[in-house]
Amino acid sequence: MHASQGRSAGLGLALVSAFAFGGSGVAAKPLIEAGLDPLHVVWLRVAGAALIMLPVAWRHRNLVRERPALLAGFGLFAVAGVQACYFAAISRIPVGVALLVEYLAPALVLGWVRFVRRRPVTRAAALGVVLAVGGLACVVEVWSGLSFDAVGLLLALGAACCQVGYFVLSDPGGQDSGGGGEESAPPPHPVGVISYGLLTGAAVLTVVARPWGMDWAVLGRSAEMNGNAVPAWLLLGWIVLLATVFAYITGVISVRLLSPQVAGVVACLEAVIATVLAWVLLGEHLSAPQLIGGSVVLIGAFIAQSSAPKSPSGPVASGAVPPGVVTEEALPVERTSP
Repeated sequence: MHASQGRSAGLGLALVSAFAFGGSGVAAKPLIEAGLDPLHVVWLRVAGAALIMLPVAWRHRNLVRERPALLAGFGLFAVAGVQACYFAAISRIPVGVALLVEYLAPALVLGWVRFVRRRPVTRAAALGVVLAVGGLACVVEVWSGLSFDAVGLLLALGAACCQVGYFVLSDPGGQDSGGGGEESAPPPHPVGVISYGLLTGAAVLTVVARPWGMDWAVLGRSAEMNGNAVPAWLLLGWIVLLATVFAYITGVISVRLLSPQVAGVVACLEAVIATVLAWVLLGEHLSAPQLIGGSVVLIGAFIAQSSAPKSPSGPVASGAVPPGVVTEEALPVERTSP
């Protein structure tokens, strides 16, 4: 009974986390259209979340000495890289399309496992890759010569590649040096890794985004959301508190209550939630072929993710790293997109 209640609570938290992550692009796009550079919006998101998570980082300060490569990889790729590419992408293409392109990450991870690590993958995994790529062709409408901005699509693909880059860097199986001691080391606390990832990402983005040149006056004005005026500071609070801090924490807790596979399935709903929110709040409508293609992308991503090798050395970033959540495969921890 107690285990059943735990699973129900975990499922609820996973849904809440997916909803929170899914709203990041919807809240960020009006700020970008109001005059903020996409990199500045990313910096505000990451720096604000890092400031809130600072006490947690201090509590887990031993991670700086024990896992510096993991923290650097999470900060550079899963935080700064993914979010910078994603926010830059949504400034040029619809939110739902950008997130669906990003969901190629599980398929790309399997390609790395098969052709770089030379580990076998199952037929189901190969099927997942084919479905994801085929669905994406429908989303971008290749038959019409790509109906969206090519640079925006490349930026969204860059977000997917950043997730793969984080996987490559944090995968002990990809490093042939030694093995015994690292394997027996206790896993790092996921919230601690997230906290230092945000701090690292904020430091990197400060150099890249140069926030001192930002038009701070935009935050005191209103932004337009599908014809409605919304205070810019309210949208920023949504991005920092709900779509980052709250989303990460609920995601971590949900994975501890659920299996990584179940959490990964729920995480796939992030793209659906983001597309629906963008439709309702931003007026971004996708055609029937694009919606069908998006469904196929998510099915393929789920099959690819759930068919990935489950060896202890395989931290796999989930499609929801946004933006998104990090799944329990994504950190070599007891663990959790983004």
